Amino acid sequence: MLQSIAQDILSYTRIFFNKNNELKSIKWMNRKALPNEAYCPTPIEHIANIITHGIWVMPSIMATMHMLDRAHTTPQYVSALVYGATLIFLFSVSTSFHCVFYCNKHRNLKDVLHRCDRGMIYIFIAGSYFPWLTIEQLPNEGWASSMNWIVWVMAFLGIVYQQTFHEKYKTLETLFYLFMGIGPSLTILTEHLISGITELSIGGLLYVLGVIFFKCDGVFPFAHAVWHLFVVMAAAVHYYAVLKYLY
Repeated sequence: MLQSIAQDILSYTRIFFNKNNELKSIKWMNRKALPNEAYCPTPIEHIANIITHGIWVMPSIMATMHMLDRAHTTPQYVSALVYGATLIFLFSVSTSFHCVFYCNKHRNLKDVLHRCDRGMIYIFIAGSYFPWLTIEQLPNEGWASSMNWIVWVMAFLGIVYQQTFHEKYKTLETLFYLFMGIGPSLTILTEHLISGITELSIGGLLYVLGVIFFKCDGVFPFAHAVWHLFVVMAAAVHYYAVLKYLY
């Protein structure tokens, strides 16, 4: 499977660098998916989806190791493991799904990985909150004091919903992602001013902007790959904030 993908990447690379008209033969985008069905990317979109998350698997492992090296307290160690694991699995599961989807040989495995890919979004959101809710000194009363378990309950409910209504009511599912990503942070900020609010706001804005592209498959080429890049940029900003203010 990986050999086939690598050969196709080399093939498209040759086309891009050749001075002929082969670029005109590439199909850049398929039609927009109908309601309650998944968009089917073109081969070159598949490759872009694989690359834009696949190349970040190893850096996410290295980033996790770096957090563990800088950890000195138990909350810091636990946060590095939880946050780092969600970061690694976000890119790994996404890349695995897009690889299997591209090869189009294991339909059942593709469906399982697609569900895991969508479920990982909820887990990653909760994991991104984890260092701030574990290491940061939050008030002992109010919503902020309970948010460390509320975000995981929200993630669990989101996954149950996503598994139950897979590829149905997709706009509603996207709104759930946004609500889980934004809601807890606004609740916490009404009770406690978190250090690194500027970086967290920038990262959050990047995620929100990326959602626009997440919903544009079939509207313009490589929309999903662009969404991947926004996820990478937002995750990098949030990771920088975690390192700067919590480690």
